[in-house]
Amino acid sequence: MASEELIDLSAIDLKATVADAAAIERLNPHRGLMRLLDRVIWLAPDRSAAVGAKEVTEHEFWVPGHIPGRPLMPGVLMIEAAAQLSSYLFKVKTAEERFLGFTHVDKTSFRGQVVPGDTLFLVVKEVLFRPRRFTCDAQGFVNGRIAFETRISGMVF
Repeated sequence: MASEELIDLSAIDLKATVADAAAIERLNPHRGLMRLLDRVIWLAPDRSAAVGAKEVTEHEFWVPGHIPGRPLMPGVLMIEAAAQLSSYLFKVKTAEERFLGFTHVDKTSFRGQVVPGDTLFLVVKEVLFRPRRFTCDAQGFVNGRIAFETRISGMVF
């Protein structure tokens, strides 16, 4: 993965909503504190890429314990948020209804912090989509800067 933007976010209306939390929950099983994708902002016309958002609040379950006095969103939760967007993209593209599980997380780099009050914009772009498997490159952005990047793979179980 390169450290350049997978998608030019300046060309996307980041206030748009293609799918709200209820629409996301119709496809993804995550609920309550573990739904880390608040909305899908944009889908590529060919369903090969997506942009989503997680509004990070002071009420997140990790705030009291992940660096008291200086809460930082754990990197694993940033990756999980991107994985949820990847799963949504796969299900929209394939109409798959079965459970998706993640098999690999590779090439991960953290380049910035995510804190309460931030909006974490998530970008996923397909690398490989097959009927039962997928791989996406993913990035997270805060204030126009890359906070993390990774490659996520999953499969139908």
